[in-house]
Amino acid sequence: MNRTGAWLARFALEQLGIRYVFGIPGVHTTELYDELAQSPSIEPLLVTHECGGGFMADAIARTSPQLGALLVVPGAGLTHAASAIGEAYLDGVPMLVLSGGIRHHGGRAYQLHDIDQQALMRPITKGCWRIERHNDVVPTIYRAYREAVTGRPGPVYVELPVDVMLFSGEVGALPEWPGVSLETPVDQAAIEQACELIAKARRPGLFIGWGARHAQAELVALAEMIGAPAATTLQGLSSFPADHPLHAGMGFGLAAAPAAQNAFKDCDCLIAIGTRFSEVGTGSYSVEVPAALVHIDIDPEVFDKNFPAAVKIAADARQALAALNAALGRRGTVRDPGKLAARIAGDKAAYVREYRRGGDRSRVNPARLLGAVDRLWSRDAIVVADDGNHTFLTAEFLPMCAGRRFISPTDFNCMGYAVPAAIGAKLANPAREVVAVVGDGAFLMTGTELLTAAANGLGIVVLVFNDGELAQIAQAQQLPYNRKTCTVLKPQDLAAAAAATHSRYLAIDSDDSVDCVLDVARTEAARGTPVLVNVRIDYSQKTAFTKGIIAVNRKRMAAREQLRIGARALTRHVVGA
Repeated sequence: MNRTGAWLARFALEQLGIRYVFGIPGVHTTELYDELAQSPSIEPLLVTHECGGGFMADAIARTSPQLGALLVVPGAGLTHAASAIGEAYLDGVPMLVLSGGIRHHGGRAYQLHDIDQQALMRPITKGCWRIERHNDVVPTIYRAYREAVTGRPGPVYVELPVDVMLFSGEVGALPEWPGVSLETPVDQAAIEQACELIAKARRPGLFIGWGARHAQAELVALAEMIGAPAATTLQGLSSFPADHPLHAGMGFGLAAAPAAQNAFKDCDCLIAIGTRFSEVGTGSYSVEVPAALVHIDIDPEVFDKNFPAAVKIAADARQALAALNAALGRRGTVRDPGKLAARIAGDKAAYVREYRRGGDRSRVNPARLLGAVDRLWSRDAIVVADDGNHTFLTAEFLPMCAGRRFISPTDFNCMGYAVPAAIGAKLANPAREVVAVVGDGAFLMTGTELLTAAANGLGIVVLVFNDGELAQIAQAQQLPYNRKTCTVLKPQDLAAAAAATHSRYLAIDSDDSVDCVLDVARTEAARGTPVLVNVRIDYSQKTAFTKGIIAVNRKRMAAREQLRIGARALTRHVVGA
């Protein structure tokens, strides 16, 4: 049969079950966009910026079994999307990235968008392919999909030159998608070794990352069986239910809240599941990891990178935990967690009370606001946090209960993630509420994507924490420099931004108006209207995470450097420089 490369690409995407393709058309991709417009199962969505489209595709995969796809023009379209692709790569999120490519048979140099796209994408994807024959279109896209979802997930990149996409070529029988198995073998000998360590431990603990998000039931069963506290990474916040009595919080080192620090004090056996012990997840590596470390991760490359493991189990978290729980059950390894649970509950309540009492009463207390979100939003809501000071406030004061899903840019740490990611989450989960928490600086980057939400009738609520600064960095500048260079923002007219993007505008200026305004926001979002809520937030109190990070990094400095920085800060404070 004779088919264009665009037709073949559409066929492959339909076989894979791709539902949404995000991007902005250009001269190299118009043929494929025209094919997608005729697809009965694929919806191409126009975005305001390719990076926003990438974050939408990222959120599709983080909040559903679907894979998000991105279709961009070569050159500038791909470089615009690169930040979102890099975020997916470091965070372990599958994504299918398609771009056009220059003509290969035109015989001309210096073509439009002519750069080495394979070299550009290679460091931030799991695999890159350039298709040069029509017969290779379908098998290559299948191969790319398989690479994206197996092992440690991640983005993949396929380049479709415009002459392959636009013109027709002879192809043989089209291959059916055979599916892909995500099963991994579990080393039973390693499971038994892990059981030995856990049985000998007096105070075991669980440290849980994004890679264990699909194994919540198995994690709860393990924690209850061995009477262990559970702490998560930032990215893994929704991997263990925050309303469970053994949930201690985010992290357990010096950057953790008191409940987690106290629960993990004297931990003599740590079971780490689906985490790489990265800088953010460990609070700048401030966690104290015992020698008896059982490390479970689907990617064997992560073992022993930052903390040596006594037992290494390279397998899918759910399968490994099922085997571990069965083996522990046969041994009768059971502990009573009653006292531990009571201490965790008391520490959590005390921390929230203390934070609510402090701060600037003329502005909105973050703990009070997030407590209201917890009360008002459904128990299966999707919470999207951007990168900034608000990220860790959300992590510490908005509990991710059993049905909630939390997503946030973590290891690549892209600002501007939340608004487009909330759109992707809502598309993939139309029946669930979606609320985004974003700083005013991050909102400036991708807030125009609210126009995409309005155009598609997506009722998301965006809480803009507005303090007029890039708060996390401004706070870090204040002590050592006594000045805030390039972190004070120009005033924003968020009401005008809402009007320009066909969104509903609401404002919260004090604690007194929190509940009533949030209630209106939920009602409007339920009608399919995006809602922008301008929150006059109080950042005068630091989170446990921020205080811990500052303390641990200060301790690592040489004494002379501490003295130099301290003297400079004091001098500037005294002279007012």
